[in-house]
Amino acid sequence: MPRSTRVLILCLVSVLFLTFVPALWAGDTGKVNINTASVEEIAKLEKIGQKYAERIVQYRKDHGPFEKAEDITKVKGIGPKTFELNKDKISVK
Repeated sequence: MPRSTRVLILCLVSVLFLTFVPALWAGDTGKVNINTASVEEIAKLEKIGQKYAERIVQYRKDHGPFEKAEDITKVKGIGPKTFELNKDKISVK
């Protein structure tokens, strides 16, 4: 294989790498967005379960999106302890 072909292939691979890797890093943070997540997704959080997940979704429908993660404590039954257990696992993007 001629040297110019190898250089061209290396450049193309580099461009693809630089294009897609940052997007992958920024993509999934592993957090549950409580403004868009389903009841099932929210129920997977610690000490939440189906009943409280339904309350969170209903609160969101009634009052609009949460402005900050701490606002989850406005939902009946979700207190500061539950928020502390989940604060690193939720977002409001």
